[in-house]
Amino acid sequence: MMRPLLSLPLLITLALPALADADDHDRARNALERGQILPLTDILTIARDRIGDGRLIEVEFEYHEGRYIYELEMITPDGRMMELELDAATGTEIGAHPGRDD
Repeated sequence: MMRPLLSLPLLITLALPALADADDHDRARNALERGQILPLTDILTIARDRIGDGRLIEVEFEYHEGRYIYELEMITPDGRMMELELDAATGTEIGAHPGRDD
């Protein structure tokens, strides 16, 4: 199935406000500029490949146990909340579990 291709500036514009706070945004931008992490657009592609074309609710960017991690809260195509933790440098899935209900 072919998905419509959105322009990179549009994807970035849509994705960056979903970062939890300004500190997350600044840390992520600095790590990206240093080549330590993948762009958020790549992470979102990996997440959507994992759960389907879900809707992004929130992104948190953390440094934990020596690595950067993206925590993504998404709604799956069938309406379930899902939290994915992805290694920000490689996109490797660290964990996945049902999201919170608040």
